[in-house]
Amino acid sequence: MSTVNHQFRLASRPVGVPDRSVWNYTEEPLAEPKDGEVLVKVLYISLDPAMRGWMNEGKSYVPPVGIGEVMRALGAGKVIASKFPGLAAGDFVGGMFGVQEYATVAGKAASKIDSPASQLPVYIGALGMPGMTAYFGLLEVGRPEPGNTVVVSGAAGAVGSIVGQIAKIKGCTVVGIAGGAEKCKYLTEIGFDAAIDYKSEEVYPALRRQCPNGIDVYFDNVGGEILDAALANLALHARVVICGAISQYNNTTPIKGPSNYLSLLVNRASMTGMVVTDYWPRAGEARAAMSPWVKEGKIKTREHIVDGLDTFPETLLMLFTGQNRGKLIIKVAGD
Repeated sequence: MSTVNHQFRLASRPVGVPDRSVWNYTEEPLAEPKDGEVLVKVLYISLDPAMRGWMNEGKSYVPPVGIGEVMRALGAGKVIASKFPGLAAGDFVGGMFGVQEYATVAGKAASKIDSPASQLPVYIGALGMPGMTAYFGLLEVGRPEPGNTVVVSGAAGAVGSIVGQIAKIKGCTVVGIAGGAEKCKYLTEIGFDAAIDYKSEEVYPALRRQCPNGIDVYFDNVGGEILDAALANLALHARVVICGAISQYNNTTPIKGPSNYLSLLVNRASMTGMVVTDYWPRAGEARAAMSPWVKEGKIKTREHIVDGLDTFPETLLMLFTGQNRGKLIIKVAGD
């Protein structure tokens, strides 16, 4: 076992795109666990759009990552030393382990995963934070009913693709918005009724065409002009779920808010923000529902895995350029 832990630490607050200059690649001696702790060899790191917001200073739903701190990230790995009675060496676990090779954390902060190593990417994808976000954001906030029309932006991403498939399970007509013909083709392959390529067609008229009776549930992952187009196509009593705004995260100018918000008034609609951490105490409930869907093929998953911790700065940017195909994950090491 290595005696050195390599890490990516935040060196400065990014302005615009967070390139390699905002990171320090550091190493330090491996920290052995104290009473109540476990030492985890990190095998996979989850890369999520929310990480961009965690780098910013200011009020948010979680404190920002401090300058000099290891970058916050969810991951999965193997316990290699334990002083916590609920976990033993060899157990696979998930948790907020950070962008590093090893993590020493409180045992209660590491959740045991009863799956083989090959399934860990699914655990941190469809059965992890993205899956929980999709499940609770759609079902608790969006409240779809059979026969509703559900529209999802960022639909080929880790959250959006799961939202659409759950909506189909619940008997809805589902339209996805994504960038590029390949992504749109993928959406129809996994069960979406239609897909709109925002790179090759105007979203507003495309939504009019695909949703002739309006949008009952709009699940937004991108913000900006696409959110405006959806607001202009709402049905009566529509529900808008604000999950993310990836089109705005790297802005160097003020965030562009919705100009069509009066559609909420005209259509007696609601627009609600959703943060998955509010639902963590119910994660078991979501996994119990979704695990059979995954096993039965009702939810199809796609993971985009990049090898090597050292690729982190460039791999993270794939989220903002649309290069990833499915859940973006870094494979740190073998099991």
